[in-house]
Amino acid sequence: QVQLVESGGGLVQTGGSLRLSCAASGGIFSSVAMGWYRQVPGNAREFVAVIDSSGGTTHYANFVKGRFTISRDNAKNTVYLQMNNLNPRDTAVYTCAADVKNYSGYYFPSRGDYWGQGTQVTVSS
Repeated sequence: QVQLVESGGGLVQTGGSLRLSCAASGGIFSSVAMGWYRQVPGNAREFVAVIDSSGGTTHYANFVKGRFTISRDNAKNTVYLQMNNLNPRDTAVYTCAADVKNYSGYYFPSRGDYWGQGTQVTVSS
């Protein structure tokens, strides 16, 4: 069973930065791709970024390219999302996911229970 626990969210002003962390347990972390998603209440969850198992390949949603960086430390079973130059449109609950796969250009975890609980990010204007 995989457990994912996010941390690092909070309140930041426009132009500020935050670093999110997602600590994984369950034994599969180092062998699977990991991803970050975000959701605003009332809207669908949207893909933010994905990183392969080795950390050598990443992919980002267009709206975060150049501002966000996904990385991972397999020795610590942790994936990170460094977010820079934040703006109010980035306000959302950010959630990590395990074993993220590419389904014809759409990235989703392979199992419905491979989601974390999320961490709130609020960007004030």
